[in-house]
Amino acid sequence: MEKQRLISLDVLRGLTVALMITVNNGGGKMIYSTLEHSKWNGMTPCDLVFPFFLFIMGISTFLSFKKSNFTWSKTTARKIAKRTIMMFAIGLLINWFGLLLSGKGLDFAHLRVWGVMQRIALCYLAVSIFALSFKHKYIPITIVVLLAGYAAILVFGNGYAYDSHLNILSKVDTSIFGYDHLYHKSPVDPEGLLSTISAIAHTMIGFYCGKLMASAKDTEDKVMKFLIAGGILVIIGYLVSFGLPLNKRIWSPSYVCMTCGLAAICQGLLMYYIDIKGVAKEKLNMALIFGTNPLFLYVVSELVSIIFGATGLKLGIYNGINTVVINPYVASLVYAILFMLLHALMGYPLWKKHIFIKL
Repeated sequence: MEKQRLISLDVLRGLTVALMITVNNGGGKMIYSTLEHSKWNGMTPCDLVFPFFLFIMGISTFLSFKKSNFTWSKTTARKIAKRTIMMFAIGLLINWFGLLLSGKGLDFAHLRVWGVMQRIALCYLAVSIFALSFKHKYIPITIVVLLAGYAAILVFGNGYAYDSHLNILSKVDTSIFGYDHLYHKSPVDPEGLLSTISAIAHTMIGFYCGKLMASAKDTEDKVMKFLIAGGILVIIGYLVSFGLPLNKRIWSPSYVCMTCGLAAICQGLLMYYIDIKGVAKEKLNMALIFGTNPLFLYVVSELVSIIFGATGLKLGIYNGINTVVINPYVASLVYAILFMLLHALMGYPLWKKHIFIKL
């Protein structure tokens, strides 16, 4: 049963990463709105991929440390430090690689500090330290305190202001790291410092759902715990959104609850169909390819995307598709799907040979 349970988690992780790669790599300028991040308040299907990954990472962190009974050791400390530093450094490398291919490899004055991998690194570090240092019965209150504290920052610091000069999230990042080291396509850096508080609470929710799963008496009970927890979180997220709207850019508390709730429901449904109904493993192969080497394939996709863009390959391939598929929106989607399938081909031999590259 343990093996089957892990398969269901790998499937959700794989679907998440495959979708993440797809929505990040539209071919042309005309992209379906459902495959683009919301500009500010609101939420699209595209806005689910990163929060789903953090939720899954929370569950995985619980399962990983459960093996050592959540106790510190020199080996564990080194593992946490090594993984945190490596993921953060890879994130910086991705940002620098873009500068390099644009002919600005030595322009470190404009190297972006934050990014997806950097956020993953900090959330992993914070949740790992908490998991090994404090009693898990304090997790719910810690989540509430983090989200309530962050909500106060948003309310009293104009966190919803669509103006970087007024928004406290932008002002803090700019004062600490400098304008040139931040993301400039929205009023705030979407992976900035203060919003990481909320992202840590987000990952803790995943960790606590892992704890609930481990306390279940059987598979049916695990499914119910996920579905009930997910339903409660979705309702909370919906209610909170009336005062604090859903917003991925600032990782609002309502966004945390809503996306964690949806992720929990999806995990519960996958456990039901895979572990109880016994869906044929062959039907899960595509998801498992991405689910068993998620961060590796994501990082490769980011590097390949930069190469394709800098060398003109992206435009050339898209134009070729557009000559056959006249609708520019469909052509852009076809490019994104082909790009995702390219990485499935890269991941296939690793999955087939049970080679798992952990980042």
